[in-house]
Amino acid sequence: MGRRLDLLIEIAHGLAVQFGDQCEIVIHDLTKGDLEHSVVYVENGHVSGRKVGDGPSRVVLETLKDTSGSMENRLAYLTKTEDGRILKSSTIFVRGDKGKVEYIFCLNFDITAFRDVEKAIHSIVFTEPEKELHPSQEEGAPQKITHNVNELLDSLIEQALDLVGKPVAVMNKEDKVRVVQFLNDAGAFLITKSGDKVAGLLDISKFTLYNYMDAGKKEEKG
Repeated sequence: MGRRLDLLIEIAHGLAVQFGDQCEIVIHDLTKGDLEHSVVYVENGHVSGRKVGDGPSRVVLETLKDTSGSMENRLAYLTKTEDGRILKSSTIFVRGDKGKVEYIFCLNFDITAFRDVEKAIHSIVFTEPEKELHPSQEEGAPQKITHNVNELLDSLIEQALDLVGKPVAVMNKEDKVRVVQFLNDAGAFLITKSGDKVAGLLDISKFTLYNYMDAGKKEEKG
């Protein structure tokens, strides 16, 4: 391990001790180019179920897809676990001497209990009942935490289909282009054989899939 990674591990351990067992810290190593096993260190992995050797998050894919090197740290956003617990997360991009992102330092703090307390306080303070909001209805809806690239791809596909709001069977060309462009922007096609899966799902050829991806690039330039 390099000095930079050693330092990150020391910081991760210190933060985990400081904030307790509800604070998970995950370090992704991008220097080895092993996309499917980017997680190299975890503190309190029971929070989300992450473990060493797991695959990337959506943020990691977006980082790898971004060639400009302009990715900014994402602080205090919401994520959720498979069993529905809500986490307050921050993602910090750690760059090497040449400015390229080498490691990603992620903090996930389980705030589910705090949200329950907040709701209880609201029910006491306010005299009129408030409509309870589902996390997905709130601003900055939490992203699902996945453990491997297959789960991540399925999650991104689900988000893309929700964005269009139609079953695949009734989608027109414009709908399918939206799906492909969403997945492309999210870095989904960096995942091995993702193109085959998406093309099969949308009932289009790989050639058509690439055309839809190129259509998104042309719109950005235009």
